[in-house]
Amino acid sequence: MPKMKTKSSCKKRFKITASGKVKSAAAGKRHGMIKRSNKFIRDARGTMVLSEPDTRIVKKFMPNSL
Repeated sequence: MPKMKTKSSCKKRFKITASGKVKSAAAGKRHGMIKRSNKFIRDARGTMVLSEPDTRIVKKFMPNSL
């Protein structure tokens, strides 16, 4: 049976923490900042931990990072 490959798009977007959680950048910050509120921009700074249902989806695409 062939090796399972990691999705290239996932390895660029997500990191797995030591405890198995998935970190990602906040969505909605690529362009159009003029129409976003200052509160949104401030809250979307840095990285965040994905929710449990989203984590399950991402981990399916990253079998070698578990």
